[in-house]
Amino acid sequence: MSSHDAPEADMLPGLRAAVDDARAKAAATRRRKAAAWQPATTDPVARVLVDIALAHLDRPFDYAVPTTMADTAVPGARVKVRFAGQDVDGYVVERASTTDHTGTLQPLRRVVSPEPVLAPEIARLSETLAHHYAGARSDVLRLAVPPRHATAEKTASPPAPELVPVPPTAWSEVEHAEAFLRHLATGGVPRAVWSAAPGDEWPTMIAEAVAAARAGGRGALVCVPDRRDVARLDSALTAVLGEGHHVCLTADGGPAVRYRDFLAVSRGARRVVVGTRSAAFAPVHDLGLVVLWDDGDDLHAEPRAPYPHTRDVLLARAAQQGTAALLGGVARTPEAQQLVASGWAHELAVPRAVLRHRVRVEAVPAEDRAVGTRIPRGAYDALRRGLASGPVLVQTPRAGYAASLACDTCRTPARCAACTGPLALAGPAEPPHCRWCGHAETTWACPACGGRGLRAPVRGEARTAEELGRMFAGTTVRSSSGDRVVDRVGGSPDIVVATVGAEPVADEGYTAVVLLDTWLTLARDDLRVAEEALRRWLNAAALVRPGGHVVAVGDPAHPALQALVRWDPAGFARREAEERAQAHLPPAARMATVTGDLGALDDVLHLLDLPDGAEVLGPVPVEDEHRVLLRVPRSAGEALSRALGDLQRLRSARKLDPVRIQVDPLSI
Repeated sequence: MSSHDAPEADMLPGLRAAVDDARAKAAATRRRKAAAWQPATTDPVARVLVDIALAHLDRPFDYAVPTTMADTAVPGARVKVRFAGQDVDGYVVERASTTDHTGTLQPLRRVVSPEPVLAPEIARLSETLAHHYAGARSDVLRLAVPPRHATAEKTASPPAPELVPVPPTAWSEVEHAEAFLRHLATGGVPRAVWSAAPGDEWPTMIAEAVAAARAGGRGALVCVPDRRDVARLDSALTAVLGEGHHVCLTADGGPAVRYRDFLAVSRGARRVVVGTRSAAFAPVHDLGLVVLWDDGDDLHAEPRAPYPHTRDVLLARAAQQGTAALLGGVARTPEAQQLVASGWAHELAVPRAVLRHRVRVEAVPAEDRAVGTRIPRGAYDALRRGLASGPVLVQTPRAGYAASLACDTCRTPARCAACTGPLALAGPAEPPHCRWCGHAETTWACPACGGRGLRAPVRGEARTAEELGRMFAGTTVRSSSGDRVVDRVGGSPDIVVATVGAEPVADEGYTAVVLLDTWLTLARDDLRVAEEALRRWLNAAALVRPGGHVVAVGDPAHPALQALVRWDPAGFARREAEERAQAHLPPAARMATVTGDLGALDDVLHLLDLPDGAEVLGPVPVEDEHRVLLRVPRSAGEALSRALGDLQRLRSARKLDPVRIQVDPLSI
């Protein structure tokens, strides 16, 4: 052996020891991992809803629960699982001791959070809504459960203070309200459709109904259209219940605040929730009352798949969880009227004598817009008298200065020379500009008659405010529209010009309300145009103080204006429902639209197994696609949803071109 071999021989035993040690550690690691992946001794099966919006895979899948996750993989927890070769998110909906799966179950990859954020009742609700709207449960759960915020989970949710009962006072003039609130406070499940009247402090009235539910030891959930309504209810609930008894679920506070408030509800620390449409899924403990304000507002219609309406979500919860229900609003939808007509709900309203004392409404014809002012004498007199004692409100249906322009000579609509888009004016000193491309038309000439003068057949709130400023010199004129919405005004004698939905609340109510250009509100081409017009007018008119005056400028013979003058939203909704029933339109019928390219719609019509009595209308072009309308009697609505769900699963499994399905669309 050479001198170079000796050191190598001396090193071999040490090297072998190091290798043996490494192998022993690796074996120990494998044994630990194997032990960790051993199934739990109790309920070793987790049924998981995976976050995959494929209709044919829209069901829970079974996974093995490792021993290390036995205590954290609780029903409602977020988990990571292996699905189709990739890690995906999911929710544990159930733990079980057995499985129908014949092979070896894949183990859960990871428990993202042991916080049970998916309540069992919300899991059941997601299944109901997915079936009704022919959608996927994963899409419903994205609406129901906010994104996780880890820091918020580490913060405890302090319990609410002790509740001090407050006797209701705001409902004193509403017929049958006392019986409704008493039934609610004693644990009953009354259901009512409530028509608010002018002068009603509806946020306080809803807060008192919530207080009645809490007095019976139950929780309450209130959904309203927008953040301004949330703010009013927030103040009313604080005044009636006190601090620390409710949360507001909106997107305004940011993801951390929203998730913190969601956890306070999920943990049972807060049992009163107010919010916009996503709050309809809040997991309120011991839910006893659901309230929906102004169900005709299109903000209640979810724009994301599967497009649920807040009214349907809350009514489904009321049916599944056995809760009381209150649908309130100044106006009334045919859907709400149908609940009354069917006996599902009772009616709450003030007597006619109280209405006559609170408001006086008249409709006056508009003067010829070609030669005269758009504010006729009757409206002018109402504003003048109202300004003597307080603020007045003028509602106009369009924002801006001059929303459209026409030739002053021949009335031909003014169009852009570059793209043929409509011309508009942003202000009195600015040149006409195109609403489509923004091109400024400094030298416009009418292509029909050669005239160069322009007139504004449709005037926005800015132009209206300018005209009223000249008519009532020395009076302050305030505008509220677009991104310049005023929430409240005081009692000073100002003129407030507002677009639809942007009307400020006056501290003591308006002395007069004038509704301008009602013809424009009625000019839309939509099934619900008259219903929506009356809703807009009633919501503005209800801001008047008791004894105030409301003037609507338009055709006094129109049925919607007649309903406004009589202040009869229930009668109008009843007639609308009867007329739609004769025409086989919702709510007497159930409808669904299927939108996509022509090839995909052809596949749909061949694969769809429609129930008896179904009608297929179309296809018709809609923007860059085509649409088919499906209509069935209301009694066959469940069968239509089932057929559309089967269609979605079949198309998903075959990987056919996607189509967009909307059941009960708000507008057609």
